[in-house]
Amino acid sequence: MKKLAVATLTACLLLGALATTGCSGDKTAAGNENAILVVSFGTSYNDSRNVTIGAVEAAVKEAYPAYDVRRAFTAQTVIDIIKERDGIAIDNVEEALDRAVADGVKNLVVQPTHLMDGLEYADIKAELENYEDKFESLKLANPLLIDDADFDAVMKALASDTAAYDDGKTAICYMGHGTHADSNAIYAKMQEKFASAGYKNYFVGTVEAEPALEDVMAEVKKGDYERVVLLPLMVVAGDHAANDMAGDEEGSWKAAFQSENYEVVPVLKGLGQIYPIQQLYVQHIQNAIDGK
Repeated sequence: MKKLAVATLTACLLLGALATTGCSGDKTAAGNENAILVVSFGTSYNDSRNVTIGAVEAAVKEAYPAYDVRRAFTAQTVIDIIKERDGIAIDNVEEALDRAVADGVKNLVVQPTHLMDGLEYADIKAELENYEDKFESLKLANPLLIDDADFDAVMKALASDTAAYDDGKTAICYMGHGTHADSNAIYAKMQEKFASAGYKNYFVGTVEAEPALEDVMAEVKKGDYERVVLLPLMVVAGDHAANDMAGDEEGSWKAAFQSENYEVVPVLKGLGQIYPIQQLYVQHIQNAIDGK
């Protein structure tokens, strides 16, 4: 288990008629020595951000009411878009850490919402190493998928969440992001978990690595499916989900399956909306606090 602390979130923001819950590391909680920093890649899709990242942050806040829960994004491009378009400032990791130091936080837990121990998780870990002498306790919690128990919990959560579609004639396909790092193996492992649990009609692929769309389609074609349900294997249902998965343009997963005469049902629901997955992040925070 990785070490490094938890900083927490939540500034309530109103975007037009839309109520949004967000953590930009605001100064309202200055003076609290204990904090949890929830670090996400981020998304400029406000609706999805509020019900995914915001929901994870809210679950953390509910579980740890004595902690100040804060937000940071790793995608500077997303941060810049939100600031320019909506006038909302969200810290990057360095800014959030500097703010925690300035606010007198002594015990910090950092919980990434990333799926894997990949390149971005390594970047967060490296960033935190520069701050180890700034806090009495600095702990880094695990990403979503780190051991067999995590994979089993997520697999069960996804199967339960999609049970209404599982009618024997439907292929349920999850689209992950993918990476060219070794951590890309999580997608094959998740596929194996589904298969070993008897969910033969569940398929896992990626938009930027392996298994690719072509691999998923080849497996789906081996069955007698009439319908394909598409869902993102991502914390948020943002740009990749809206365009690469559910878009009407040639090359999208939706268009590709439609061209093979399947009825296609895209579901724009991020993992962050699923309660058991929110609670898995909460458990990872507790494990970090306990030194597990």
